Amino acid sequence: MIKRFLSLEWKQFFRSPYWQRGIGLKIVMAFFALYFIVTFLGMGIAIYPILKKIYPDQDPFLLVNGVLFYWILCDLMIRFFLQKLPVMSVKPLLTLPIKRSKIVNYVLGKSAISFFNFLPLFAIIPFGAILLNKEYDTPTILFWILTLIIITLITNFLNFIIESLASKTSLSFLPLIAISGTLFSLNYFNIVSLSDLISNGVLAVANNPILLSVPVLILIGLYMYNYKILKGKLYVDTSLQAKVKEAKLTEMAWTKRFGNIAPFMQLDLKLILRNKRAKATLPIMILGLFYGLFFYPQPMYRDLVFMYAFIGIFSTGIFLINYGQFIPAWDSSYYKLLMSQNFKYNQYLKSKFTLMAISVLLLFVLGIPYIYFGWKILLAHFATAIYNVGVNTHVIMYGGSFNRKKINLDERAAFNLQGTGAVQWLIGIPLMLFPMLIFALFNWLLSFEIAIAVLIILGLIGIVFHQKIMKVITNKYVATKYKMIEAFSQDN
Repeated sequence: MIKRFLSLEWKQFFRSPYWQRGIGLKIVMAFFALYFIVTFLGMGIAIYPILKKIYPDQDPFLLVNGVLFYWILCDLMIRFFLQKLPVMSVKPLLTLPIKRSKIVNYVLGKSAISFFNFLPLFAIIPFGAILLNKEYDTPTILFWILTLIIITLITNFLNFIIESLASKTSLSFLPLIAISGTLFSLNYFNIVSLSDLISNGVLAVANNPILLSVPVLILIGLYMYNYKILKGKLYVDTSLQAKVKEAKLTEMAWTKRFGNIAPFMQLDLKLILRNKRAKATLPIMILGLFYGLFFYPQPMYRDLVFMYAFIGIFSTGIFLINYGQFIPAWDSSYYKLLMSQNFKYNQYLKSKFTLMAISVLLLFVLGIPYIYFGWKILLAHFATAIYNVGVNTHVIMYGGSFNRKKINLDERAAFNLQGTGAVQWLIGIPLMLFPMLIFALFNWLLSFEIAIAVLIILGLIGIVFHQKIMKVITNKYVATKYKMIEAFSQDN
């Protein structure tokens, strides 16, 4: 049966219409995977001599054990944001005479051979081999390696439980960050020495193999709990079950002053307020507003004037960047229906532009208190706000004409790469780096005031020629409309 499942997934992967379209992204991901493998391998080889050189009087083996707590904590955080439970198209299988237990065991077993579980081995095994070469006790080192492998699997299955419990909230990552921050603080301030607890526990297991039964039992328990969760959801009609909530009517009468684009603005605002993936743009917008507080209070960053443009672009344009990069994929689930309606395409795009421009102006006004750190900072935010409205709105909307990835609005947003293609990776260059480089160049060659003036002039040029630029962008969207309809009609 396992062989049959693997065959079905192989065919699904290579027969998917997205296989060739996403080949560029797959190559990039393969490059990053190779990079991390080489990095971990180099770390595993170099960590012993480096620690021996820095701490000649201490045992590198004990030093590595002392940081296992931080490794486990970071591993869990990274998995939560990046790792997803491997799934397969199970609905067709549920109508066949296949036991649900076999399907669940296959999915969980597949997660055990995840890249996230293999990556630590490229550091653990070389380091263990060096310890054996240095004549450390062979059984102790072998059981130490085995213990770390089991801990990696424990983290793997614990992550899926946390994701399952947290998936019901739109800000599912906040409880994990709060708990992780608390554990880190308890250890850092020596309230509870979790580093020593983990280190001593791993060393005890390595020196006494009978104690290996403890992490093994924990692993089995987590596996069985995951099994129970998945099996409980494995029904044909699971996706048809929906929560019934009282409808809240919001007329948004203030949008009517925008004329014929008001219906589209209302549609966008309701999409943002009612859907889990889109709703996450709101707290991210708030975080972006306070982004400068990470830098401006520190004198070393306040003296780096060229950073003002980067922080200003990000702080006033966080909604533009976060929401705009997925235009028109936000409407992908009903894009075919939308395009069958009798309206002018420029109205649809103008509503997106207006919403992003309003967000930039709003964030600038809310960020006026940054003048506390100096008038130059407020002036930089003013210039970058005009640049965002005049240039970056057009750049990101033109980039949206190349979007071909569908978005599921019901999924959580935290580090969700669904809908992400090459456009989202490349669009950051003109959005963030270009204005920063322009500002830095003129600030270096001439003066701060001239650099501010250049950004303002570029923004005003974009605003003056807005109608002509939008006409070009609209023609691009109209030309690719049917390609978008076909792409959004496919399941990712």
